[in-house]
Amino acid sequence: MELKLRDLRYLVAVADQRHFGRAAARCFVSQPTLSAQLKKLEQALGVQLIERAPNAISLTAVGEEIVTRARRILEASDEVVQLARSHQDPLGGRLRVALLPTIGPYLLPRVAPLIRKTLPRLQLHLYEYQTAPMLDRLHTGELDVGILALPVELEGLEARELYREDFLLAVPERNRLAGQERVRLADLRDETLLLLEEGHCLRDQALEVCSRVGVRDSQDFRATSLETLRQMVAAGAGVTLLPELATRGAYRSGRGVALRPFVRPAPARCIGAVWRKTTPRRAAIEAVCELIAQHAT
Repeated sequence: MELKLRDLRYLVAVADQRHFGRAAARCFVSQPTLSAQLKKLEQALGVQLIERAPNAISLTAVGEEIVTRARRILEASDEVVQLARSHQDPLGGRLRVALLPTIGPYLLPRVAPLIRKTLPRLQLHLYEYQTAPMLDRLHTGELDVGILALPVELEGLEARELYREDFLLAVPERNRLAGQERVRLADLRDETLLLLEEGHCLRDQALEVCSRVGVRDSQDFRATSLETLRQMVAAGAGVTLLPELATRGAYRSGRGVALRPFVRPAPARCIGAVWRKTTPRRAAIEAVCELIAQHAT
């Protein structure tokens, strides 16, 4: 029998969405069309791939195994197309870029207009993910490049450092540390440390920094974003660490919040780009990386 890439895309979409309607919408076909094609695929293979219940969709064991292989086939197929296009116009076409939630809102306003001006044929498709799901999507080919905090596990991937940024201490305006020109890590010993929720690498970085002097975080609060942290600091709930880009421009003046740099050497994080070793979009990725490295800070 001859497998069709279209049918594999339908199957993967159902695996991702666990819903025929949403899978059909993602594939730009009607639900009856998608359902009929998957029935034909099951008949051709001679096995049941999908368990259909009134209110639930799941994959059979063999369906899960076939989806894993289908993803690799589709990734290779997409790379063939992208490779051909990249040779026609290496700095044109779609480039799927993901950024951490603690990077995107602060980096993009600085570099996105410049990328559009310098690389006008490049179509940036922007996404926001935490580190683990971003790496997963890089491996499966759903993303071309990720902008995140280094180091990370690089099996099958390549990385490039783009810039380093210091952490600043954000304290309530009436806090004792607001009167200091610079602060030391030891100054945080008596403070309540506010952090992001689990899954954010910035949380782990802040904990690593502050554990050097025995600071413990607030156990009854976890923020979903840096802006929530900023508001909680303004309300006097505690102090937090903010990456430097999150304290510039429109984010510099936060009502009720004082920002203080650390004495040198200040705690910092390294921001880099990560992509698959086999990517056909290397020229476009390197061009974007160069612009970010030159203009991020």
